[in-house]
Amino acid sequence: MRRPPILGLVLADSWLAPYENELKARLRLYDSRAEVFAQRFGSLANAAKGYETMGFNHDPESGDWIYREWAPGARSLSLIGDFNGWDRSATPLQPDDEGIWEVRLPAGSLKHGDHVKVHVIGADASGRDRIPAWIRFTYQDPHNYDYSGVIWDPPEPYKWNDTRWTPASVKTPFIYETHIGMAGEEECIHSYDEFTDNVLPRIAEQGYNCVQLMAIQEHPYYGSFGYHVSSYFAPCNRFGTPEQLKRLIDTAHGLKIAVLLDVVHSHAVKNMAEGLNDFDGSGGQYFHAGERDSRHPDWDSCLFDYGKPEVQRFLLSNLRWWLEEYHFDGFRFDGVTSMLYLHHGHEAFTDLGCYFNDRVNVDAITYLQLATTLVQEVRPGAILVAEDMSGMPGLCRPVDEGGMGFSHRLAMGLPDYWIKLIKEKRDEEWSMGDMWYTLTNRRYGEPNIAYAESHDQALVGDKTIAFRLMDAEMYDNMATDKPSMVIDRGMALHKMIRLVTLAAGGEGWLNFMGNEFGHPEWIDFPREGNGFSYKYCRRQWSLVDAANLRYRFLNAFDKAMLRLAQQHDILSAPPAQPLNMDETNRVLAFERAGLIFVLNWNGDRALPGYELHAPQAGEWRVVLDSDAAEYGGLARQDVSVAHTTNGSGKLSLYLLPRTALVLQKVFS
Repeated sequence: MRRPPILGLVLADSWLAPYENELKARLRLYDSRAEVFAQRFGSLANAAKGYETMGFNHDPESGDWIYREWAPGARSLSLIGDFNGWDRSATPLQPDDEGIWEVRLPAGSLKHGDHVKVHVIGADASGRDRIPAWIRFTYQDPHNYDYSGVIWDPPEPYKWNDTRWTPASVKTPFIYETHIGMAGEEECIHSYDEFTDNVLPRIAEQGYNCVQLMAIQEHPYYGSFGYHVSSYFAPCNRFGTPEQLKRLIDTAHGLKIAVLLDVVHSHAVKNMAEGLNDFDGSGGQYFHAGERDSRHPDWDSCLFDYGKPEVQRFLLSNLRWWLEEYHFDGFRFDGVTSMLYLHHGHEAFTDLGCYFNDRVNVDAITYLQLATTLVQEVRPGAILVAEDMSGMPGLCRPVDEGGMGFSHRLAMGLPDYWIKLIKEKRDEEWSMGDMWYTLTNRRYGEPNIAYAESHDQALVGDKTIAFRLMDAEMYDNMATDKPSMVIDRGMALHKMIRLVTLAAGGEGWLNFMGNEFGHPEWIDFPREGNGFSYKYCRRQWSLVDAANLRYRFLNAFDKAMLRLAQQHDILSAPPAQPLNMDETNRVLAFERAGLIFVLNWNGDRALPGYELHAPQAGEWRVVLDSDAAEYGGLARQDVSVAHTTNGSGKLSLYLLPRTALVLQKVFS
C-alpha cells in the first residue's frame, strides 16, 4: 500500500517530524502483517473468524463435530470428557504441518452441556489435562474448584430482538463501568439476570448511554477483578449462561445503551490447569519464553507474544467473537501501557523520544493497529477505549495517519490527581492553576475519557473520593436530620470535583458503579484474609433509595450533571477555555459549549459581587447550582434571578463557599 509522503499524524503535530521514519516503519510492519492475512485468508476480517474452524464446530454438511487445537510443540493430544468416560486413549487428535491438531466425531456424540478437556503430552514430555483454548463456556466444580470446558450448543439459541444499538449514534460516551458479580445488594455473587432486571434500569434512568462490563472473560480467581483471564472465548460462568449474557446486552440495546467489553489482551493468567500457559509444553507458544520476557513484573501473569501470526489471529478472532456472537459495541482495552513498552510503563516518559526508542514493543503496536482496524470494519463506529497512562502520540488517531486507531483514551492522570490532592493537602491549599493544568493538559485531537476516580481506588487499601472526604462520618451522619460539617464539606467537594472533571477533563465520561451516589466503604473480594466474606463485595442500592439519607442528593446531582452535558453537547464541544484562575479567592472559571462554569473552592468565604468576564455580553441564567436543595445543598441563592453583563462585559456573581454554578446565555 502506498502511503503519503508525509503522514497525517506529523502534519497534525510538527513536533513528531523527527520521528516520522519510526512511524512509517510501524506502518510498514502493519501493512506487511495485514497483507499476509489477506493473502492467506482473503482479508483481515476473514482471518479473524478463527472460531469458525478452531475449537468445537459442526461440519455444515454432515453435522459431525470437528475439534481443532493449535499446539505446534506437543507430542500428542487426546480429547477427554463425559462422552468417552474421560479415557485419555480413546479419542486422539492428529496434527497437520502447521501444528493444528484435529479430531472428527459423529454428530450427536457431543451433547450440549457435556464437560470436556484435552490431554496434552507436551514437548517437555509433561502430561496435563487442559481446558481447550477456544472453549466457549466453562464449569468450575464448587467442591474442588476444578475447571472443565463445556460444550455450549443449546437446542434453542437466544433470539435477538431488533434493537441492536448503533455505536455511531453515541455522539459522546457516558460510560457506566460495572462488575456483574458485585452489582447486587445481597452478600453473594450476582447474576446476569439480576443485573438485567435490577441494575440496567438504574443506569438508563441516570442518563448513561454506555455500560462497560468488567470480568466477563472467564477467570479462575474471582478476586482478580477479571484481569487474570483463562478462557478468552467463554463468558464468566459465575454470573450465569451465555444466553443470559446475551439477554443482558439485548436489553441494554433496547434501553439505547451501548455495551462495551473490558477486554484483557495485555496478559493472561499463569495457571496451567485453567489457562493457556505453556499449553504445548514448549515453554512459550502463546506467550514469550524465558523468565525475563514471559512474566509481568507486577501482575505475575503471562505476556503474549504479539509477533506470532497465530497469536495475533487468536486475539483478533477473540475480538470478532465478542462482536458477532454477543453483539458488543466496542471494547475498553486493559493494560495498553504495559503492551506498548517492553518496560511495561516502569520508565519515565520525559520527552517524545521515549515513545520511539528500542523500549517500545513494535509487535504490540502492530497487533493494536490490526485490532482497531478489524473492529471498525466489523462494527463501524465502535467505541475503542485504551487504558494508557503514557501519552503515546497517535494512540487515538487513524492507522492510516500513523496512529493506532482507538476512539478514546482514558485520562488516567485525573483520578490519580484528585486522590493525591485529597490525601496530601487541605482543600484550602489547592491550586487553581495546577487543577486547570491537570484537567486540560492532553493531546487535543485524541479524545479522552475523563473520570474523577477509578475502580482501583474503590478497592480495599484505598478509598473512593466520597469515603476519603467523609470516612467514618458516613456511618452515622448521612441521615438528612443529622447535621455534620464533615458531611456538608464532603458532599460539596464531591459534586464540584465530578463537575469540573466532566466539564473540562475530556471528550467522554466514565463512572464506576456506585460512585455517582458516593457509595461508602471499599470493595474487598472474598478471600482467605477476610474469611471469604462478600460483605464488601456488593453495591448497597438501598442507601441511594432511602429518602432519609443524603446519598440520593449526590445521585440527583450526577443525573442533572449528565443531563446538562448531553443537552448542550459539552463533551463534543471544543476544549474548555479559561476565564479566571484566581488563586487569592480560590475561584476557577471557564467556558465550554457556550456555558460558563464557576467554582468557588473556598471553604468558609462567600464572594459577593464577584466580577467575571463573560464570553458574550447580555443576560445569563444559572442552569445548575450545586448548592440547590435537591442536591443536598443549602439553597442559599435564588437561581431564577438573571445576571446581566455590565458595560465592561463582566458579570457580577454571588459565589458561595464550596459551590459550583453553571450559567447559560439567554437569547431572545
